[in-house]
Amino acid sequence: MVNNSGLFILNPIHYISNLMNEQQLVSRAKAGDFQAFMTLVDAHKGKIYGLAQKLAGNKEDAEDIVQDTLLKAIDKIDQFRGEASFGTWLYSIALNQARALFARSKQADLKPIEEYLPGGNNHGESSPDNAKLFDWGDPHQELEASELRRIIDEVVAELPYKYREAFLLRYIEELPVKEVAALIHESEAATKSRILRARLAIRDRLTTIFGERYAQRLP
Repeated sequence: MVNNSGLFILNPIHYISNLMNEQQLVSRAKAGDFQAFMTLVDAHKGKIYGLAQKLAGNKEDAEDIVQDTLLKAIDKIDQFRGEASFGTWLYSIALNQARALFARSKQADLKPIEEYLPGGNNHGESSPDNAKLFDWGDPHQELEASELRRIIDEVVAELPYKYREAFLLRYIEELPVKEVAALIHESEAATKSRILRARLAIRDRLTTIFGERYAQRLP
């Protein structure tokens, strides 16, 4: 419950995050304290937006995902049981909103991941957790860091959604595989496989872009 009328109450007290722990803020938010809710959200909003932008590929859809996430979180705050952190709970809502957006906009993944892997190359099927994504020495010798990041973002955006989602959660958000699996509702084995296939697809695309001389430096 938020309050008897089902509305959040604006509390004049301005909470400072280091004076109140997450559990206390959640309790106040559930009691209808909007300021407490926003204190919780502010700690994670930037990362939620960053994830949404990479999932959606554009600012407008990312803003819609974030807005829908916050509205859903306000509506469902009573259902937050504290089994995971508040941030993880927000992530799960954001992922659901992103999936819904893609379903509505018909941006479904029509291509299988194999189309992003020339020749079906599996490159040895190494574990996604025992190596960095890229090891190119000093990429600044070839490209400015911002340009390299732009190209990587574009390549990631080409992936089918379910692979892009798993990849971003693991490597960009740096979540452990167990947590990624919980967020995407898959087993750890299936999640590791999805992450690996995303890595391989990205590696092959980048090798094509930068030339074969980079191939030996990629995991």
